[in-house]
Amino acid sequence: MKRLMQLLLLASFAASAQAAVAQKPEDAIKYRQGVFSVIGWNFGSMAAMVKGEKEWDQPLFARNAEIVAFMSKLPAEGFIPGSDRGNTKAKPEIWQNMSDFNRKMESMQAEVAKLAEVAKGGDARAMRAQVGEAGKSCKACHDDYRAK
Repeated sequence: MKRLMQLLLLASFAASAQAAVAQKPEDAIKYRQGVFSVIGWNFGSMAAMVKGEKEWDQPLFARNAEIVAFMSKLPAEGFIPGSDRGNTKAKPEIWQNMSDFNRKMESMQAEVAKLAEVAKGGDARAMRAQVGEAGKSCKACHDDYRAK
């Protein structure tokens, strides 16, 4: 687990450094899509456990939650000017209402941080409930700012 987090940290720093150096809109789009892909992969695993579509695995759930909480801090820097055009599902409304977008991003970060904390405790019922809350915070942003 520790090794995995070190690798994720290194990968995120490398991606951040590339995005910071390049600052090209297409690079920012790729960066945030990569981050959201990792979040989706790990959140999807937890959701499948909650729905009974995947065998319940407490250590895996906790690992997924920790990864999602860490990765949730990264995508905001990928929403640079000009990255509203191109191969993206980000709606232009993000840049028109950045303060609301940032509030929703912070809400998601708080909910997935709670999820990671709850997962450490091992209470399956609490984890299931917090997956729902975290999912609502993700959906709130998707509803307003993500094209289908």
